[in-house]
Amino acid sequence: MSDIEFDYEYLGQRALRQVVIDVLTVTADLGEAPGDHHFYIEFLTDAAGVVMPDHLKAAYPERMTIVLQHQFENLRIDDEGFSVTLWFRGRQADLAVPFDAMTSFADPSAEFGLRFEPELSAEAEEKSISMAVSAKRAVSKAAAREAEAEQDDAGHDVGADVVNLDAFRKK
Repeated sequence: MSDIEFDYEYLGQRALRQVVIDVLTVTADLGEAPGDHHFYIEFLTDAAGVVMPDHLKAAYPERMTIVLQHQFENLRIDDEGFSVTLWFRGRQADLAVPFDAMTSFADPSAEFGLRFEPELSAEAEEKSISMAVSAKRAVSKAAAREAEAEQDDAGHDVGADVVNLDAFRKK
């Protein structure tokens, strides 16, 4: 027997991203969204590989949703992501978005939508693991302090506070 485990979550996310790649590839080949189709794409603006003008980055420091419908140009797709030219308040903006930065894709005309878990860079994943380990250590230390506080000087468990009910009894 082998100790190989399948990461079905990853495989499923990768397959669903391929749906987006196929739809955007057809749209790029046509030069426009076909029929009534239009696409809402949300992505992490601070993800590795995202390229966007500084004024948009300042306005959307974490996430941004773009719409590909009537006014977009230069839609290009490659193995890593897509790039497109859009206009925001009359200003042209060239965007490049890695597929790994996408958090959602929707085509309201088809009542179709997908949510994605963003891919973590190796550095972000290492930081996340480090934070989880630190948090676990902090919880363990707090639990140990709490256990110590619940013991009297002789090492006996004190437990909950005991209330003397004699003060409330009628005499």
